[in-house]
Amino acid sequence: MRIYLDNCCYNRPFDDQRDLSVALETSAKLQIQNLMRTGAVEYVWSDSLCHELNRNPFPKRYHSIVA
Repeated sequence: MRIYLDNCCYNRPFDDQRDLSVALETSAKLQIQNLMRTGAVEYVWSDSLCHELNRNPFPKRYHSIVA
């Protein structure tokens, strides 16, 4: 299975986690990342996503996402 996470997915962990839907989406995103790390799913990347992530105006988020 191939998985594509958009810019919003990468920034979701930085959103207010007190909102249940945000917390659930963050949890799902982190679980998907674990599946990608183990090779259980294949990650799909795009030049557009790279461009969007590189334009993140928040240094802490940028370094956490891109590093």
